[in-house]
Amino acid sequence: MTPLTEQDIRAAFVNCSKGEAKRLTVPRDLADRPWDDLDYLGWRDPRAPDRAYLVTVLDGRPTALALRCPTPTARQPRRTMCAMCLTTPTSGVSLMVARKAGKAGQQGNSVGTYLCSDLACSLYLRGKKDAGAGARLPESLTLEEKIQRTMGNLAGFIATVTA
Repeated sequence: MTPLTEQDIRAAFVNCSKGEAKRLTVPRDLADRPWDDLDYLGWRDPRAPDRAYLVTVLDGRPTALALRCPTPTARQPRRTMCAMCLTTPTSGVSLMVARKAGKAGQQGNSVGTYLCSDLACSLYLRGKKDAGAGARLPESLTLEEKIQRTMGNLAGFIATVTA
């Protein structure tokens, strides 16, 4: 993924107003992110733990989603599979819900999917972050094929949000 600026990120949101995008918390460490290892940039809002955001590049332009998710708890998370990267990380998987874009979202419609709670799918796929014992099922796919599958899953979710 190519590095994005704060302005690129704020302008990329498809399911919130410009005012909401202007007020949300963008990571301050954008320059330090491992951009070469990311298929999407995902983060949880430190000031509002029930909010998460993700940004990816689709068709050559950044596309971002605002998500709602359960507040992290201290209890041991259940081993659930992420719908994007098909990993069952020990850090947990959360149901993340995105308000639909446009009129449907204004009417309160939303869609959800299960994502790694820390939004680190890219790093789990590449082995840059340890997902824990038994978190990755053995597959015959190459890393490139796993990345393509993950990006296809993400593009499908974004298409559902924007439909």
